[in-house]
Amino acid sequence: MRSFETLTEQEILALAIALEEEDARIYDDFADGLKEKYPEQAEKFKELRREEDGHRHRLLELYKQRFGDHVPHIRRQDVRGFVQRRPVWLVRPLGLKAVQKAAETMEVETKRFYEAAARRTTDASVRQLLGDLAEEERNHAHTAGQIAETKLSEEESARKKRLFVLQVIQPGLAGLMDGSVSTLAPLFAAAFATHNSCETFLVGLAASLGAGISMGFAEALSDDGSLTGRGHPWARGFVCGLMTTVGGTGHTLPYLIPNVKTATGVAVGVVLIELGVISWVRHRFMDTPLSSAVVQVVLGGVLVFLVGILIGSS
Repeated sequence: MRSFETLTEQEILALAIALEEEDARIYDDFADGLKEKYPEQAEKFKELRREEDGHRHRLLELYKQRFGDHVPHIRRQDVRGFVQRRPVWLVRPLGLKAVQKAAETMEVETKRFYEAAARRTTDASVRQLLGDLAEEERNHAHTAGQIAETKLSEEESARKKRLFVLQVIQPGLAGLMDGSVSTLAPLFAAAFATHNSCETFLVGLAASLGAGISMGFAEALSDDGSLTGRGHPWARGFVCGLMTTVGGTGHTLPYLIPNVKTATGVAVGVVLIELGVISWVRHRFMDTPLSSAVVQVVLGGVLVFLVGILIGSS
């Protein structure tokens, strides 16, 4: 690696050309990665890309006037002092905050490069261009900082909500329903059969963890999300499995109470709260009428609860 102080004026201009070309391509990747979820922000990155292209053309014109058509191949990684950039633009889906932070860092670094380069040049035209570009990069850094703060349009907000429902709410709700309802039968069957809180707790814990693992794998393997837009399969599987386990352990924990009758009474109360939460989530995010959601969820829970009691009492 070369130190910046050893670069000639020709090499400084060649490096500036390479920096602008690289930044333009990165902004193009940002725009491509954001266009589905954040089309308005993607357009702003396209505008930044066009401005970086304009910088490159101005640098090339001045370079040709001073040094001819051959531009040495010198890159940022060939010179000491540049910050090592993480390739966030290669990760999909792109996060708006991560992109904004990366863009702001790029612009601040490029601005400081132009300021240092302008101080080292002796030619008035080169110094003027580098100074102008430093000021424009400062404005770009301010623009990049504002992109993530831009208020989402109604269309973008609706799209973000749909993705949240598809990728988080749906798998989480499926897991919570399964954990809260399907584990009722073995839990209360064990309570009525053994009349022992400790044994009932172990049965409920095993049922909850087993159901969580099963539901997690089932959700992850159901589809890869490429066509449905439901996100990464293993992320959905984790959400579904976690909520299944949470739903099951919620009414299992009361059986840490030694008195089995007291524990059963508390567990029934927890079950009612769980079913109420599920009904509200279905109404809030799935557009299900609250009355219908309550009837559907409570009816299923009651049936499974009765099955557990009948089997445990037989």
